[in-house]
Amino acid sequence: MESMSEKIQYGESYQRRWWILVVLCLSLLVIGLDNTILNVAIPTLVRDLHASDSQLQWIVDVYVLVFAGLLLTTGSLSDRFGRRSALAVGLIIFGCGSVASAFAGSASMLIITRGAMGVGGALIMPSTLSILINVFPPRERGRAIGIWAGVSGLGIGIGPLVGGALLDRFWWGSVFLINIPIVIIALVGGRLIVPNSKDPAAPRIDPMGAGLSIAGLMTLVYAIIEAPTDGWTDHGILAIFAAAAVLLLIFLVWEVRSSHPMLNIRFFRNPRFSAANISITLVFFALFGSMFFLTQYLQFLLGYTPLQAGIRTLPIAAVISIVAPITGALVQKLGNKVLVAAGMTVAATGLFLLSRTGVGSGYFDLLPSLIVLVFGMAMTMTPATESIMGSLPKEKAGIGSAMNDTTRQIGGALGVAVLGSIFSSAYTAGFGSSLAQLPAQAAVQVQSSVGGALAVASAIGGPAGKSLTQIATASFINAMDRSFFIGALVALTGAFVALVWLPNRAEPDEKDLERLEEMYTDHHAARPEEQPVEAWVSEEILVEGGMPDGAQPERVEP
Repeated sequence: MESMSEKIQYGESYQRRWWILVVLCLSLLVIGLDNTILNVAIPTLVRDLHASDSQLQWIVDVYVLVFAGLLLTTGSLSDRFGRRSALAVGLIIFGCGSVASAFAGSASMLIITRGAMGVGGALIMPSTLSILINVFPPRERGRAIGIWAGVSGLGIGIGPLVGGALLDRFWWGSVFLINIPIVIIALVGGRLIVPNSKDPAAPRIDPMGAGLSIAGLMTLVYAIIEAPTDGWTDHGILAIFAAAAVLLLIFLVWEVRSSHPMLNIRFFRNPRFSAANISITLVFFALFGSMFFLTQYLQFLLGYTPLQAGIRTLPIAAVISIVAPITGALVQKLGNKVLVAAGMTVAATGLFLLSRTGVGSGYFDLLPSLIVLVFGMAMTMTPATESIMGSLPKEKAGIGSAMNDTTRQIGGALGVAVLGSIFSSAYTAGFGSSLAQLPAQAAVQVQSSVGGALAVASAIGGPAGKSLTQIATASFINAMDRSFFIGALVALTGAFVALVWLPNRAEPDEKDLERLEEMYTDHHAARPEEQPVEAWVSEEILVEGGMPDGAQPERVEP
């Protein structure tokens, strides 16, 4: 039931909040699409741009790393200068980067233009969630965040389908041009109906912190990607790992001592904030790592065209878009701990089942396991996001949203990098001495990717080509299974973290109670002295910002 205080507090935006959500979801859709639409084009990029496995991972990861590295800064900027403004600028940059990516002439150029798209994405994504927090009252936020998460998952799920349909009719650059009409519609809608909220007390930006976080994360993932090629004990790789550790340590020290930190490290003292961030990181680690292998498996080993492979990922979109909003409606009834822990456990089960894939497995052998995996991830996204946003004041929605998005993107980048490096090591080891008879250049191509191996086998032909195909297929399946199993262990770790540290519901601290008492004094002349503060908290006071968003202390009627 709509309360008068909600209408007063949220102003005109309250009446059109659901239309605002439509615009925010459209803006978010391009981010979700871009995360997976490229996966279905990976085999095409191997053929047309001659991209190696390392370049393929960088084409995926550079976007995510620039995105993740800038999110905290762009979240702070949106709080300071206006969230609608940040959204508009982000959409423009993202659109320009999409056009440049569509016409990139080499894998190296595509890596650069994808990085530019990451800058735009870093402005778009935190703006959508922070605007949502500022136009929806607490009692509706779980449902709104559920829809937001569902659309995010929808974009991830339909990305391969849209990409496959485009690749079936056009060249690979079309997977980027599809973003342009969505960007234009979102820009117009945002200008017409989205309010430009901001934090009146926002601190200065932290360029040093932003630079340190970008440098540290990119150095770390570069080392992880290159380690399978150069060797984990290679002196150069060890030096890069050491540099990443030093950069990230300096970043943490800087943030603790800064008077205007990009990321207030003290936020992590709140278990509701820290445990939810860990869970989000781990669930996207598993999701993005899994999708990286799945599209290659469907096309290279099962022989599907890009469109056919995209159609077969539709269950991912369907499950996420249905389960995430339903989970959002259950947050207030079941609590965050139960839903996040259960979701991560279900996701781990799905990954374990996927790790049992054999050489003779087909699509319908994988489908039940894939549905279990995605169902668990959809269960996790909404309550974890609600927990993060509900643990901070509404005025800090930009930085809270940025932290939520940072953990998503870092988790996804590390999922592709870590599981990809494990996969590459196992895939290369699977050939053993069988490549000794091949020319050096052919041997390198075989080890670079399963697509390269199958191309060499086709060129050789005869019994030798057939034998190489069998070895490459078995090596790919074995490496993929090992990666899925590691992903299952990671998801189980997330379930344990949620079960042990994530509070089921928010509890007010002493400062919250003091603010509530002051507000009560302003609203009423007196109150029964014998009752504790929690006994007379009303929804109207909660809505007006006295409690952390989502906190629901029990109300006892006087």
